[in-house]
Amino acid sequence: MALILVGQSELRERFRLQAYAAIRQRIDLQCRLVHLDRAQTGEYVKRHMAYVDADRDIFSDGALDEVFRFATGTPRLINKACTHCLIYGAQNGNRIVDDHMVKRVVQGELM
Repeated sequence: MALILVGQSELRERFRLQAYAAIRQRIDLQCRLVHLDRAQTGEYVKRHMAYVDADRDIFSDGALDEVFRFATGTPRLINKACTHCLIYGAQNGNRIVDDHMVKRVVQGELM
């Protein structure tokens, strides 16, 4: 039987306890997602936009700087910030997400 466990860093910490030594010894493969740097954040967003066939850049470089500043490279927070910005931009008829929009969205909806 194979079992896949997925969880936050707290799960990793829990398995370090002596009570879970038998389970920890049976784990063959571990994968940990690390925080992205600024360049990786930009590529991450561009790759996601390519997946949905965006025919142009929607996020300005300044916007990506602000997304990185907010998310500190955490993919889940990058996704959340970008999704909120895209919704806000669509509601207001903006064709480009700029740094001012990201700041507004982060301060108004994500903090």
